[in-house]
Amino acid sequence: MAAGVVPERVTPAWYRRLPPALRRVAADSDRVPILPLRAGPDLRQLVSTLPVVLATGRCADVESNAQRVADGICRALGVSGVRVQVRERRPHDARGELHGLYTPASPPDFCCVTLWMFTARRGQIVAPRTFLRTLLHELCHHFDYTWLRLRESLHTQGFYQRESSLLAALEARDPGAG
Repeated sequence: MAAGVVPERVTPAWYRRLPPALRRVAADSDRVPILPLRAGPDLRQLVSTLPVVLATGRCADVESNAQRVADGICRALGVSGVRVQVRERRPHDARGELHGLYTPASPPDFCCVTLWMFTARRGQIVAPRTFLRTLLHELCHHFDYTWLRLRESLHTQGFYQRESSLLAALEARDPGAG
């Protein structure tokens, strides 16, 4: 390749199959790689206690912790909150296990994030980082609607970058570090 020539971005097949309106949504999503979360020490402390709370195996305790984390992130970003539900064993089928689910709602109802804390097949407690990433993933769907005001929440490159930026903020790392 000649110097100064920028290679064209390869468009994934799923993107090319989208109708034009959803292509615009995907493009808008990709334009925002970072959510401006400034996680204070209280929020980071809540996140750091997650492994201990998960180890108890008590859904109510994990749900309370996850709800407080979600509340702190939503408050920091200035968006409406979500209701967090933690259930026991992940549902599964031939395609795999469901880790989390975001359910939008119309006011006055709350949008809902549902998480599962035990693996489907072995019934083991989910790894803390996996549980946190799942919570952040489902919250990113909420932020696509409430913060970015997107018509749909698609799993774009920008979506996954925003999820990683939240994790970096909660771990007090530089979002560009990986």
